[in-house]
Amino acid sequence: TADNVKVINLDTMRLVLPNPGLDLRIPRHEDLERMEKQEAADRPKWDNKAQYILTCVGFCIGLGNVWRFPYLCQSHGGGAFLIPYLILLVLEGMPLLLLEIAIGQRLRKGSVGVWRAISPYLTGIGSMLVSFMVALYYNTLIAWIMWYFFNSFQDPLPWTNCPLNENRTGFIPECQQSSTVDYYFYRVTLNASNSIADSGGLQWPIIICLLAAWTVVCICCIRGISTSGKVSILPYIVLAIFLIRGLTLKGALSGIKFLFTPDLMNPTTWLDAGAQVFYAFGLAWGGLISFSSYNPVHNNCVQDSVILSVVTGLTSVYAATVTYSIIGFRATEKYDTCINEEWREQVWPL
Repeated sequence: TADNVKVINLDTMRLVLPNPGLDLRIPRHEDLERMEKQEAADRPKWDNKAQYILTCVGFCIGLGNVWRFPYLCQSHGGGAFLIPYLILLVLEGMPLLLLEIAIGQRLRKGSVGVWRAISPYLTGIGSMLVSFMVALYYNTLIAWIMWYFFNSFQDPLPWTNCPLNENRTGFIPECQQSSTVDYYFYRVTLNASNSIADSGGLQWPIIICLLAAWTVVCICCIRGISTSGKVSILPYIVLAIFLIRGLTLKGALSGIKFLFTPDLMNPTTWLDAGAQVFYAFGLAWGGLISFSSYNPVHNNCVQDSVILSVVTGLTSVYAATVTYSIIGFRATEKYDTCINEEWREQVWPL
């Protein structure tokens, strides 16, 4: 009955964490306008809105879109991954993206300073550590890319044919049993040992490429934000070149058709799609917070988050299309090779 209903005061159940001085650490708009005028000569700022958007795009667009996204598409049946990814990009990625851009623009600090202002208990180097760990393996991949770039000026390409054996009477059996591409990567590029117990020696060409990669990163950091957006268009140029080349190969359309064929019955697809949204945007890495801290006080950060979400989503699909044109060619090539080998085995006794 109504007489027996107990009224619960929600205020007594609310969990309140002590955070003294929060209002004093969050500046008002009047304070921000005054700070912006005082820092006009000392603190860097974006030359224009396009430079800021391109820099954020360059931060978000990377191996997560070009490498990990096509891999997840392949793992989940091609188009089965596209629809959940685009849905979660809007429902999950866009609000969190807006949150990071907004707090960076409001507090006008890097990721460490932002969390120190929000709560002293959150002060630390978490995002810096994540960025450093990511930089470790990203620069390793850049070193491999430099190695392949330098060796691509040879004719024929060194990974086109298997190398000859010591007697020069035939090809190395290991290369023939795998493939020329795999052999060149594991035995020439990495010079991988046969066992984990054997560490092997230093691969000096790769070490030099790794030092070159870190040098480029250091130069970009020293130059500051003024040159960050100028190289963000480069991935799109490279993807366009690969797409044009990929569409000319046999079986490219078969790979693209597989990409856009959806199947949404697997719940694991939604889980991986949500994780990919975090990976694609670079959420919690601190980069977007730092970039947005250089924006004007009254910049429309909602519009920025929408633009960046649309560009990132379309770029992921675009990069996957490029990759699947190559995958279709590789699958068709292996199929034709298998058919030819079976035909030789049948005809050989004759």
